Amino acid sequence: MNTETFPAGLSDDAVTVTRVADRQWHALDDDLVVGRGHAEHRPDGRLFVSIDAWHDAIFDRLAEAMLAELPTPLHTVVDEADVELTAGWRRAGFAVRRREWEYAVPTDPRVTGLEAVLPPPGVTIVPAGQAEDSLLRALDRAIRDEVEDTVGWESMPAEVIQRPAGDTIVDPSKYAVAAAPDRYLGLIRVVRVKRPRIGLIAVRAGEQRRGIARALLAHALGTLHSSGTTTAWAEVHETNQAASALFEGIGARPMSSNLELVR
Repeated sequence: MNTETFPAGLSDDAVTVTRVADRQWHALDDDLVVGRGHAEHRPDGRLFVSIDAWHDAIFDRLAEAMLAELPTPLHTVVDEADVELTAGWRRAGFAVRRREWEYAVPTDPRVTGLEAVLPPPGVTIVPAGQAEDSLLRALDRAIRDEVEDTVGWESMPAEVIQRPAGDTIVDPSKYAVAAAPDRYLGLIRVVRVKRPRIGLIAVRAGEQRRGIARALLAHALGTLHSSGTTTAWAEVHETNQAASALFEGIGARPMSSNLELVR
């Protein structure tokens, strides 16, 4: 968050907040944009808001205008190190819902120790883009049902778009899977935007503790390393000890933490 005291010539009373689009707001001092607010539905359907303002008072004005027009619950994500931004959302009535650690994950198998890791007997790894569509979707639905029956899918990162028909696989080419002869047992999703990110790794409940997750990770990281990528990134909920142990066991380092706040 870029905050500072009012610059010379700028008065809080002179600033107006205007809704410039369906889910966009601007704070204006005459024709000068001194703050922006934005709202969007994340893939899991939750409504997230963000504000970029020059100083605290403008942040508060934007937050007040946005919250008056948006339905609740509302969510936002901040870098935990950004104490000013966190304080701004707290002033607006938001509270911390969850904390995620962001890990830098090495891809070199000589560093991760995954060089010799193979899937368990009877299981093969199907590379990204080669998974059979119906089996992939059946696996995704089964894993989502298992998570919903335990910790609840809202505890998971927002990874896949929920379409009206319940289809949550947006781009099958992003998924590599662990396959048995008659069905898929686990999946890993890697997205490349600014940097490669392991967005999701999951194994059916009845197939866990067999080394399938490590085999999927070995495959995905090995593929990235072969393409010249030295580091991938992953976010892990602070309560997910199994995931933390999996990543830290291959040399991943926690680099920062993000807070999700809700109102």
